[in-house]
Amino acid sequence: MKLPRRRFLHLAAGAAALPALPRTAAALDYPTRPVRIVVGFPGGSISDVLARLMGKWLSDRLGQPFVIENKPGASGNIASELVIRSAPDGYTLLLVGSNHAINATLFGNLKFDFVHDIAPIAGTMRTWGVMEVNPSVPVRTVAEFISYAKANPGKVTMATAGKGSILHMYGALFMMLAGVSMVDIPYRGAPPALLDLMAGRTQVMFDNVATSLEYIRAGKVRALGVTATKRLDVLPDVPPISDVVPGYEASLWQGLVAPKNTPVEIVDKLNAEINAGLADPQIKAWFAGHALVPMPLAPAAFGTLIADETEKWGKVIRAAHITAD
Repeated sequence: MKLPRRRFLHLAAGAAALPALPRTAAALDYPTRPVRIVVGFPGGSISDVLARLMGKWLSDRLGQPFVIENKPGASGNIASELVIRSAPDGYTLLLVGSNHAINATLFGNLKFDFVHDIAPIAGTMRTWGVMEVNPSVPVRTVAEFISYAKANPGKVTMATAGKGSILHMYGALFMMLAGVSMVDIPYRGAPPALLDLMAGRTQVMFDNVATSLEYIRAGKVRALGVTATKRLDVLPDVPPISDVVPGYEASLWQGLVAPKNTPVEIVDKLNAEINAGLADPQIKAWFAGHALVPMPLAPAAFGTLIADETEKWGKVIRAAHITAD
């Protein structure tokens, strides 16, 4: 039997649309089983706590467990590769942050392209750093510190949380833009670095505001400037470093991503729920108590942030010849 042309085209169009139906339906039903959020840091870290907070929110909203799986090691690269190699079905997610943007250049032998092998879902939080000195250092402002460092080349010691850490990057960016040189003293994390700063064994450190806040208020370290472009509510008397060093801005941020080619419907569903969580009064209060700022972003905007930060820190790493060794 020969079908009229109009009828044939109508049936053909309907047939062509059929393959898309299961994918869309699956996205609408998502999730139908537990989802794991992989975290490249150990349990008890701020990243782990944040992931569990958002995981509980998603579990309550979407009716399936969002299970946190800690995979520390290689500065988060082990967790990254695990997720990137997973099926793009929305059931394996990765908590990402500034360290991933840094790692993309810091490590030359990665088996994946971080920016291109992920599907950005949503930002979660942002926080800033503070430039601080031991009280024995004879400076009270960023401008005075720059003069002091230039007058003492090769003598000013900077404590960091390890090569390639975001705290190290804060200092490396400062040196590049301010035109000063400091001796990098790497530690295994921020706590021992801060202890040595307070003990006077090092002179300057760039730390996360939340970690140093109580010590600043107690006078154990002296804050010179913040890495944000405006004053922070928790440190209203501390000006931005950019007031003296034009173009200086740096932050620590986090969010969630999935493997590349995860259905856009699933990404959008997760994005909407995460952004709803960031607007929840209880979650906002928890963020405020930890000097964190909610960072609700659409998937495309979060992807742009990741790409921009990767490019920014790549330039700093190459200019300062920083390696992971």
